[in-house]
Amino acid sequence: MNPHLAALTRTAPRGAAVALALATPDGGQLHCHGRTDDRSGEPVTPDTGFELGSVSKTFTALLLAELAARGEVRHQDTVTVADVPLTFLHLATHTSGLPRLPPGLRRSALPAWFTNPYAAYSVADLDRAMDRTRLRNPPGDRVHYSNYGVGLLGRTLAERTGSSYPALLASRISAPLGLTGTDCEPGSAVGHFHGRPLPPWRIPALPGAGAVRSTARDLLRYLTALLDPTTAPGPALTAALRDVQRPRLVKPRSTDRICLVWNLRPTSDGDVLFHSGGTRGCTAFVAFCPQRGTALAALTNAGPRLDGRFIQTGYRIFRAL
Repeated sequence: MNPHLAALTRTAPRGAAVALALATPDGGQLHCHGRTDDRSGEPVTPDTGFELGSVSKTFTALLLAELAARGEVRHQDTVTVADVPLTFLHLATHTSGLPRLPPGLRRSALPAWFTNPYAAYSVADLDRAMDRTRLRNPPGDRVHYSNYGVGLLGRTLAERTGSSYPALLASRISAPLGLTGTDCEPGSAVGHFHGRPLPPWRIPALPGAGAVRSTARDLLRYLTALLDPTTAPGPALTAALRDVQRPRLVKPRSTDRICLVWNLRPTSDGDVLFHSGGTRGCTAFVAFCPQRGTALAALTNAGPRLDGRFIQTGYRIFRAL
């Protein structure tokens, strides 16, 4: 077994599947371990789909940048929540002042808190919530991570283009980049929580915050495009891949920056851009460094652990590439 894959596997629960994509200046590598459903499923391959959780937000950021590059929207366009205009840039940098979750979601989530907490929260619920949302802070005042904010951005971009979020993702990102296994449909890797299989993750009202599924092969292509945007088809997508990497603000009490969704950490050998994600049944981590030409995607069909060892190990492997 590849030593990096072995290190990741040791941090995942017993029986969990792990998929790893690595990119260096010498080329890409794909490594897999385990089965799609503990010991009873098919062997995991580079084309096995995993739930990405909040790594989905990086695709929403790229949609914003691609539409802006085409002149279909602007970063300073607004969506109004409780009579307050919030710019798309506010939503993409977690500075909108919106709470982490929209009003009413926790109540609807409680019956399925450990399996599918977003599933019962509908688009109609979100419409009602927007009028009674209370901002935590004035827009642009503070950084406060918000699933609500990025999910609302994804929904608004789809509405502005007369599309749905899955269809917009497919037409503007997945098809042009050749991401044949990246969509919002259930993946073949069955998520697990404390060893228990879970139904596919559903997030109907806020797909842009966490509904995307992808494969190790697709994430390698995605990260490779971010490392070298000139390989992307068409000037709009090339410009968008650059735009999402541009720092927008410095995080409080930190040297880290926030780009469009992506976190950026300056290091002695280059800028590290990274994001993690989790559903109840899957964990994902992605990172890349344009100056070094390195990237990593790590996926497992086990929900995030409190100690964060899977993500931390992924980061350490990436830094050692």
